[in-house]
Amino acid sequence: MTQPLVFIDGDQGTTGLQIHERLHGRTDLRLLTLPAAERKDPQRRSQAINSCDIAILCLPDEPARQAAASVVNPQVRVIDASSAHRTAPGWVYGFPEMNAGQAGLIAQARRVSNPGCYPTGAVALLGPLVRAGLVPADYPVVVHAVSGYSGGGRAAVDAYEAADRGAGPALQLYGLGLAHKHTPEIERHAGLTQRPVFVPAYGAYRQGIVLTVPLQLRLLPPGADMRRLHACLQQHYEGAAHVQVVPPQDAAAHTHLDPQALNGTNDLRLAVYGNAEHGQVLLTAVFDNLGKGASGAAVQNLDLMLAAIR
Repeated sequence: MTQPLVFIDGDQGTTGLQIHERLHGRTDLRLLTLPAAERKDPQRRSQAINSCDIAILCLPDEPARQAAASVVNPQVRVIDASSAHRTAPGWVYGFPEMNAGQAGLIAQARRVSNPGCYPTGAVALLGPLVRAGLVPADYPVVVHAVSGYSGGGRAAVDAYEAADRGAGPALQLYGLGLAHKHTPEIERHAGLTQRPVFVPAYGAYRQGIVLTVPLQLRLLPPGADMRRLHACLQQHYEGAAHVQVVPPQDAAAHTHLDPQALNGTNDLRLAVYGNAEHGQVLLTAVFDNLGKGASGAAVQNLDLMLAAIR
């Protein structure tokens, strides 16, 4: 059988470069990339995307929409790493661990939308708890997350790493208008019925995310405590290769979280912290924004799709 042909459209951006690196040297597929002179040629890009088996779009939202719309070959399957199609009808959400059947849906899908970096952590924490009835769907959710500056894309990386750059801020909050494009994605795929408050930030380090969701036990259903919240997450992700749930005894010994702890991996580490006396709980997620938050997740989805056509 001919090795499947994978076309990375936008392989010079941060996510595209990382995907290319992760696939380099693999013998079970062929990679198609365009030379620099052809990357902005609409006709050549259309030819490339319609001649491959699976296209991975590593583009800004509008070019990603255009690229997806240019597919006329019904055999071509698409993974979109942009945020253009994450809540769009007809696209399967590319978070395999979201529920028991999601990996199977991704494997068979013609169109897969890769999750956003921040939503990966928020949906992973909240989704199982909302579906289990431990967190009400209309809970006033607040999500705070700090990412490495690579989350801002190639331009942010170049700006932070420029040789002539002076000392910049150690932390920058943004999205202060509370209209970040990831918010509808979190609401939809976490199963919420009310828009969450989402406060993102960039730190002065290259990659890695720490994301937190605080909860007030008095606003949860009777009996929903730290133990049950942890047990729900543990049960949901039992056997998941890329999602770890920190045991309660280990979490109790933690005094801080390192957003860079899982850099270079496709892993996601979830934990439940809290203070029973004050009736407060903190859900946390640590992962690499360029790994499980982007390129790692894209390759994981690619592998599911490849397995279905072998």
